[in-house]
Amino acid sequence: MIPDFLVTHSGGFHADELLSSVVLTRLFPQARLVRSRAAEWITPATDRIIYDVGGAYDPEAGIFDHHQRGAPLRDDGQPFSSFGLIWKHFGHDFLAAFGIPEEHIEAIHASFDKSFVLPVDLVDNGALSPSTAGPLAGLTLPVLLETLKPVFDETDPEADDRCFNAALAIARAFVEAKIANSAAKLRAEALVQKAIVDAGQGQVLELPMGMPFRPAIIKAGAEHLLFVVHPRQNDWCLTGIRRADDGFELRADLPAGWAGLTGKDLEAVCGVEGATFCHNGRFVAAARTREAALAMAAIAVRQATAAIS
Repeated sequence: MIPDFLVTHSGGFHADELLSSVVLTRLFPQARLVRSRAAEWITPATDRIIYDVGGAYDPEAGIFDHHQRGAPLRDDGQPFSSFGLIWKHFGHDFLAAFGIPEEHIEAIHASFDKSFVLPVDLVDNGALSPSTAGPLAGLTLPVLLETLKPVFDETDPEADDRCFNAALAIARAFVEAKIANSAAKLRAEALVQKAIVDAGQGQVLELPMGMPFRPAIIKAGAEHLLFVVHPRQNDWCLTGIRRADDGFELRADLPAGWAGLTGKDLEAVCGVEGATFCHNGRFVAAARTREAALAMAAIAVRQATAAIS
């Protein structure tokens, strides 16, 4: 089905139909996006996809609403919003159109659904309150997107549609950035896995560039690794590895004597020519050359293992 129209409701907008529109307008760029509650628009027809309005969920008829009695639920009983329904039926095609390799589509579809789509579904259905984010409640994506609606005393009759289109561009940026990052993490995983093999039982992992590394290290069970070294634009970086996804505790800290030092002061303390910087938190350091970074890493490993023993 290649629709001529993408139909959602008029008036105030929410995150779910905005994000649904991101998916559908990418897949069907030739289709006209119509915002209406008029019966002639929200009645299923072969030339349209209707979402977040219409009072029915019938994929064959091209209608994806979730406000009616008997609205669809996920397998675990959690509610869909229109975004969840559109992602369920069109997400795989969206990822293919976005250029995601076929072998990564299923994994990214599932992870995006869990981390991005489901929270929007729950908030839209009142099953989750942004207030659970505490002081960050006002910075959650559903709340931020709704701040783009016209103010209450806006008199321009075109304001709703104008603000919707402006919000759509912003929503698109978030969706595409999230998916691009997910795809990049999978590419990084392959590079990190190769580097782990190359490192053998060594405790320093050398990577060809900066990239997400912890998920691949955990997946590989490489508990022996303590530090990571990689080039940056103009120098080399030495960094620790966090013990857990939450928190900042490292498997091993950089030496205490390096904390907060730069340039000649750091060179004098660590004895490595080319050492340029160590963060006061002892989780990252820098050097001018690969050789200097690896020398600093070797010292850090010796001190860390000595402290353990």
